[in-house]
Amino acid sequence: MSLTDQAILRIKEMIISGELGPGDRLPPEQELSERLGLSRNSLREAVKALSMFRVVDVRRGDGTYVTSLRPSLLTDALGFVVDLHQDSSVLELMEVRRVLEAAAVRRAAARISDAQLQELWASIPDAEGLDPEDLVSADLTFHRLLAVASGNDYLVGMLDGLSASTVRARVWRSLTEEGAVERTIREHEAILRALEAHDSELAEASLVAHIGGVEAWLRHTLATEERASQAALLDGDGDEQPLPEGPG
Repeated sequence: MSLTDQAILRIKEMIISGELGPGDRLPPEQELSERLGLSRNSLREAVKALSMFRVVDVRRGDGTYVTSLRPSLLTDALGFVVDLHQDSSVLELMEVRRVLEAAAVRRAAARISDAQLQELWASIPDAEGLDPEDLVSADLTFHRLLAVASGNDYLVGMLDGLSASTVRARVWRSLTEEGAVERTIREHEAILRALEAHDSELAEASLVAHIGGVEAWLRHTLATEERASQAALLDGDGDEQPLPEGPG
């Protein structure tokens, strides 16, 4: 384990033990490095890392403070990692999102308020003249409101981070798949009707079918692109004819 990793663990232990709480200022660099038995350079690198993950806030000329440690702050790190994903991992990220959001909507069915239901209904746009970008924006709003209705801030934060990874896939679907706008709106309405009835099983099934449809479309699209790429390579070599396009 590197000295920087050791410094990170020691600061984490101070927070977990309660020695440092949300909003507390860390001891001065020299004092803290001596207390931890680590170099100031290692401590600085540890603070940089913890700052990136929103555990501490470095205020120039003032000092370093523990953040509020709210779930929404800590789960920002997930969004950072997700942003680094390769296209090949989009499906895996969507699978994780489906599992988490299914749990969120099941919780929401038992506790959602009339005001939250009204807000969800209001987030569903009119399909007439709706362009793909507006559909994606409305879709993101709808799913975030679903997560909020679960009453679990960590679920909200994690789903926020994962949702960004699927925006491109949703845009592609809106642009290329006929009837995607109307179908998305119908699926949102089905989820809401189940929530209104406080039927957790139906709400979860409707949500899984909705996200599963995007997954199935994306899986087919990626497979088609892969086949086309392989066919182009083979055709370019002059060894074989392009592969026939399968059903996906």
